[in-house]
Amino acid sequence: MNKTQLTAHIAQKCGVSKRVAAEMLNCFVAAVIMGVKKNGEVRIQGFGTFKKSARKARVGVNPRKPSEKIQIPAMNVPTFKAGADFKKTIR
Repeated sequence: MNKTQLTAHIAQKCGVSKRVAAEMLNCFVAAVIMGVKKNGEVRIQGFGTFKKSARKARVGVNPRKPSEKIQIPAMNVPTFKAGADFKKTIR
């Protein structure tokens, strides 16, 4: 399911227009991004946890020149861990 399909699904389930559903989805995504950026974590009970994780610096391989090694800097990356109810439903 892509964003357009998700917007249509939300519009149908909530009985609102697609425009309103798209605004709701965009607000949710923006809130999650801001929450992870500020607090490092956003938990949604039963669904999962969006989190900021630190990735250490490491040595990698240049894909254009496989014989060349490059230094990849340390950075923060977003992660998601599914909640128990979500996992149970999928299984």
